[in-house]
Amino acid sequence: MDLLALFFAALVAATLLPAQSEIVLSALVLAGSHPVWLLLTVATTGNVLGSCVNWALGRFLMRYKDHPRFPFRPDQIARAEGWYARYGWWSLFFAWAPIIGDPLTLAAGTMREPFWRFLLVVTLGKFGRYAVLVAAVLAAS
Repeated sequence: MDLLALFFAALVAATLLPAQSEIVLSALVLAGSHPVWLLLTVATTGNVLGSCVNWALGRFLMRYKDHPRFPFRPDQIARAEGWYARYGWWSLFFAWAPIIGDPLTLAAGTMREPFWRFLLVVTLGKFGRYAVLVAAVLAAS
């Protein structure tokens, strides 16, 4: 059950909804009830899947950007696309970063970043972030 909670916390944290998966992961690492590699795998998988949701939103839902209920303002879209156009796919290594990460993954979809490269770069970045977090938790305990 706790692995499922970790998966969904990581998934939601990677979407445009506010959430914190680091707290859940840290608590499970400290509890020691599961191997660290399994916790890293579950957290990374959930977080990457959440970013894939953002990519798909950017890729397929932008055709509705003029609809009155579209969730993003034109200036928000322009800012994310500008950042992505300036730094390119390399910026996806920072998809884990607070505030900028989720809009970056959305912008990658709007800019039609190939999914294979998106998936590879985002997975490496998000796994790296979680690995550093786990190492810090283990070192502090």
